[in-house]
Amino acid sequence: MSYYRVAIIVNPELPVGLVANTAATLAAGLGARHPQVFGGKLTDATGLEIDVSSKLPMPVLQADEATLQALLKRSEGANEIKAVVVFPAFARRMHDFDEYGQALPERTLSGETLDGIALCGPKKWVSSLTGALKLLR
Repeated sequence: MSYYRVAIIVNPELPVGLVANTAATLAAGLGARHPQVFGGKLTDATGLEIDVSSKLPMPVLQADEATLQALLKRSEGANEIKAVVVFPAFARRMHDFDEYGQALPERTLSGETLDGIALCGPKKWVSSLTGALKLLR
């Protein structure tokens, strides 16, 4: 587990509700891609069992549109060990995943407005992409 790092990066210019929605949606995408990093159960002293949200710190960082696009380009996409989850602004207008699944292949993400990107993978890779970004406040 110590091999991985997680980062969620959102555009701070979005209204606070959309920032929260973007971060939550990106985190869900990372959890689906790397359940071994995000899943699990714990039990408290009374026997109450809960689901664990994340086994790793999950900083939410900020980046403007140009920086989000640069991150997407520099990430070189997902592979077996690297997850790249992208939230394009056009997806917010869609409330059906099948509609999004049909629309994405007709678009180029480098030409779209991005609300956020989430990364999960080797520490060195994630740090090289996000090391200069500030925590969202």
